Amino acid sequence: MNFSAVRSIYLFELARTWRTLFQSIASPVLSTALYFVVFGSAIGSRMPPIHDVPYAAFIVPGLILLTVLTESVSNASFGIYLPRFTGTIYEILSAPVSAFEVILGFVGAAATKSVLLGLIIFFTARIFVSFELVHPFWSFAFLVLISITFALFGFILGLWADGFEKLQVIPLMVISPLTFLGGTFYSIDMLPPFWRNVALFNPIVYLVDGFRWAFYGIAAVGPAISIGLTLTMLAVCIGIVIWVFRTGYRLRT
Repeated sequence: MNFSAVRSIYLFELARTWRTLFQSIASPVLSTALYFVVFGSAIGSRMPPIHDVPYAAFIVPGLILLTVLTESVSNASFGIYLPRFTGTIYEILSAPVSAFEVILGFVGAAATKSVLLGLIIFFTARIFVSFELVHPFWSFAFLVLISITFALFGFILGLWADGFEKLQVIPLMVISPLTFLGGTFYSIDMLPPFWRNVALFNPIVYLVDGFRWAFYGIAAVGPAISIGLTLTMLAVCIGIVIWVFRTGYRLRT
C-alpha cells in the first residue's frame, strides 16, 4: 500500500473543500436549514406526529441524506472528472499507484466531506428540533456507508461524463427526485397500498428508512433490509470502479 500517494490525493481533494468553503459547506447547510425552518418550525408544528415522532424531528434523517447523497455524488464526480478534463489524469496513471489507492484517495476525500457535512447538518438540526438518537452507532455507520457508496457512484459518474453538463444530470434529475420521493418528508406507510408497493422499487426508500430507524427505532421496511441493500450497492459500485481501472475505460478521454 502506497500510503504516501493515498495521503497526497486525499489531502489535495480535501484542500479543494477549504478553498471553496462557502460552496462546499456553507451553502448546503444553509439550504438544509431553510428546510428545517419551513417544514420543521412553520409546517411541522401543524402536522400530527408520525409513528409517535414529532413531524419536525421525523424529517431530520431524510433532510440529512438529501444533502449527503447529492454532495457525495457531486464531490466525487467533479474530483475525478477535473483531472480528466485538464489532462492531469496521465500523471496519476503513470505513477506507481494502484487502482485501489487512487480510488481510496478520491472516494475517501469525497466521503469525508459528506460525513462532515452530515454531522454539521445534524448539529444544526438540534438548534431547530429537539430529538435523541436511539442507535447512535448505527446512525453514524449508516452515514459513513451511504457516503462511501454514493461517493463511489459519483466517481463512476465522473468517469462516464464527457462534459460538465453530464456531471449535473444524475444528481439533479435522478438522485434528488428519488430522495424526495423516498420518504424524506413522509413515511411510505402513509401511502395507499398501490403507491407503497411502487415506492418499494425506489432504493433511496431503504436508505432513508434505515437511517431513520437508527435515529428513532421506527422502520417501514426493516433495518436488516436497509443494511443489506446499502452493502449490496457499495459492493456493486466497488466492482464497477475496479473494472474501470483495470480496463482503462474512459480514463484517457
